[in-house]
Amino acid sequence: MNQDDPSLKQADKIIAFTKQQVRDAFNKSADSYDAAAILQQEVCKRLLERLEYIKAEPKMIVDIGTGTGQGTRGLARQYPQANIVSVDIAENMLKKNRAKLTPEGLSNKLKSLLSRQKYPQQQKYQFVCADAEQLPFADASVDLIFSNLTIQWCLDLGALFREFRRVLKPGGFLLFTTFGTDTLKELRASWAAVSDKIHVNDFVDIHDIGDELYNVQAENPVMDCEQIILNYRSVKDILLELKAVGAHNQNAGRETALTGKNRLQAMYQAYEQFRSADGYPVTYDVLYGHAWNPKTPMQNTQSKQDGQQTSISLSQLKSTLRS
Repeated sequence: MNQDDPSLKQADKIIAFTKQQVRDAFNKSADSYDAAAILQQEVCKRLLERLEYIKAEPKMIVDIGTGTGQGTRGLARQYPQANIVSVDIAENMLKKNRAKLTPEGLSNKLKSLLSRQKYPQQQKYQFVCADAEQLPFADASVDLIFSNLTIQWCLDLGALFREFRRVLKPGGFLLFTTFGTDTLKELRASWAAVSDKIHVNDFVDIHDIGDELYNVQAENPVMDCEQIILNYRSVKDILLELKAVGAHNQNAGRETALTGKNRLQAMYQAYEQFRSADGYPVTYDVLYGHAWNPKTPMQNTQSKQDGQQTSISLSQLKSTLRS
């Protein structure tokens, strides 16, 4: 890979990958995503719940990194009068999202809700294939930017937040999640025990996100975190799920040759140190953030809540999502 590639200039700061790699990975995983994205769906559910405590009625909403559209549908229930734009870098993800918002794909509850609106469904939803760091929207045109587990796939947090600030209206707000540094720590440690190559993506520190919000003069930014630990029957299941959701290793320093059977088995063995009665744990360090776009530049007043840890089995989580 060309070391002059501009997408690698942030390698020491954020994940070193190219946008084309991200697009290709999520286009390939579009068909398998919903069945495997248990964690992503749960985090989206928790992020949507936070909107209940925000006293605002946004009219124009952008769901960035929409994937197959869980956030978009949740936003439609929360704000039935709003226009919603679903944005994703992967066109196959947008196609899945759009199919769920056709009359055939809608749940009865959402179909009933939309039937009460004064304007046609096609005027409520728009689908845009775009890069989050280069949004095709006018300045000060958006009331709410919602983004679930997407910004870890962006190359430059500073550029991303500047773009968010550009398109948000004065008084508009940003609500997002991403993964922190402890994400996949068991898998990272197990690979490190048997290989000096990079096998697991790196993730940004919560303080770095706070710094970037400060740099763009975000008003009243708040960051908090929690750890969600999923337990799997085998390490192989962990790797298969990461691939199914498009989150397998995209790092520029990754192992490019096929991983040999012996090395893979050695990694499996190294993972045994983390095994418990519940299975093989995978830690997800989930970071939540929200901030308001100031009407005038204001001093940062970031606060951070204490982190929490939750250990959940896959069967419990799937049962929760069905309810």
